Amino acid sequence: MRFGIACLAASAAIIAGIWAWLGQPIAMPNAPLGAGEKLWCVSYAPFRGRQTPFNPSLRIPAAQIEEDLTRLAALTDCVRIYAVDQGLDQVAPIAAKLGLKVLQGLWLSTNAVRNKVEIETAVALANRYPDTIRAVVVGNEVLLRGEMTATDLAANIRAVKARVKVPVTYADVWEFWLRNRDVAAAADFITIHILPYWEDFPIAAKHAAPHVDQIRREMVAAFAGKEVIIGEVGWPSAGRMREGALPSPANQAQVIQDVLALAKRDGAKVNVIEAFDQPWKRALEGTVGGHWGLFEDDRSAKFGWGEAVSNHPFWLWQAAGGIAFAVLVFGAAFRAGRQRDAPRAVWLAVTGSALAGGLMLGMTVARLPVESLGLGGWLRSLAFLAVAVLAPLAVSAAVMRGLPLPRFSRLLGPAPERTRDPLAVLVGGVMMVTVLLALVVALSLVFDPRYRDFPFAPLTAAVVPFVLHTLIMPRPTGERGAAEFGGAALLALTVPYIVLNETLANWQSLWVCAGLLALAFTLAQVRDARS
Repeated sequence: MRFGIACLAASAAIIAGIWAWLGQPIAMPNAPLGAGEKLWCVSYAPFRGRQTPFNPSLRIPAAQIEEDLTRLAALTDCVRIYAVDQGLDQVAPIAAKLGLKVLQGLWLSTNAVRNKVEIETAVALANRYPDTIRAVVVGNEVLLRGEMTATDLAANIRAVKARVKVPVTYADVWEFWLRNRDVAAAADFITIHILPYWEDFPIAAKHAAPHVDQIRREMVAAFAGKEVIIGEVGWPSAGRMREGALPSPANQAQVIQDVLALAKRDGAKVNVIEAFDQPWKRALEGTVGGHWGLFEDDRSAKFGWGEAVSNHPFWLWQAAGGIAFAVLVFGAAFRAGRQRDAPRAVWLAVTGSALAGGLMLGMTVARLPVESLGLGGWLRSLAFLAVAVLAPLAVSAAVMRGLPLPRFSRLLGPAPERTRDPLAVLVGGVMMVTVLLALVVALSLVFDPRYRDFPFAPLTAAVVPFVLHTLIMPRPTGERGAAEFGGAALLALTVPYIVLNETLANWQSLWVCAGLLALAFTLAQVRDARS
């Protein structure tokens, strides 16, 4: 008992220490903007909460736009917008009132009717507010999406140029300018997008600013005689890793400030994407799509220029919750083992389960609303949360009682062979759900990986207790279950592909793959003699 209490005290200290380390603010470079200095421009979309451009009947109220632009006027001299429908035609007149400039976009797609409306509205706005609209951006990444030919796009650019007095450009990922030089000839200046996170070979945050600077210089050299501006550059604050590119609050602050410092040094014009988080983009790009803003969706700022940034600002609460959960795990173990003196190896297994749950539960809860989209996403995330909570509690009690992991047939097989032990039913049920969730994750990362998150936190909390149980408990003699063996084989087979696809630079992927292999190992060891 004394050793168990000592293990509990050690678990609490470790959880507190690791969360304090994780929550430590990360120092930023000197602020790239001087006193009173503002951003050259920032992308602006007015949608909040459940508002979405996919709702054709939606029209953003002018008051909502004015509230946003009033806030942005303290940060930037200009906003870039991408279309003129759903109330965005109100941006230019409101910006004029507030003294802001506008990069007026018009959306081009395969819809010819909508294209005509966009062009006519943008032309009218440019002619009505020539002192406010810096330029008209004819289309955004329409070549990237393959929705228009370069010839038709160049014709649209020339047609708009003939009708407005302000400069006219087009905006796309930098490679598409190099592939379509006729478009460059039609535009007054070149507007390139450089998004290190989304590059075909993703760039880590620490190399992002030099990458942006290098690409900008190459584009300036490629289009000598034309001005080149960066129409989009930024970094996400949340979402899945792509190779070594990790979205986080600190990385977002670091990349944006480093890019702005280099741009200021060279006198380059940079438009930052974007002003406010856009939750609707998660439907297109996964979690990461909704977290590119300098401000949260609730309009609170994510960081201050030059100020240290914590990736886990609520770490104190997460540490307290983790310690409380560790107490519950040890409480379940104490209760299950109150009639026998448990070996130290058993207490160490309980300690490992308490640490896994105590450290990962706070992270799981924090990521829950961020990574859950739609009913299916919420159900999956809540199921992961459930096994992350139940596995350390149930398996710790099972270890103290010396209860082996039951085969699935003991829960789902013929009635005479089913176990009637409530704890065995709970442990087996949690293991089955964990395996099902792990299979969903593994197969998703094989067949549809681009926008899938890596649920390393709940997977760790759920799997570690089962692995520790397998390592310290003697393996029963008996038959290997077909379901367990098949699940183990399938999990193990997915891992090499995931690792190769995500590369060794992606620690989130490696962590998840380690969890999948650990679960496969556990399943392969399950034996249960028939009664």
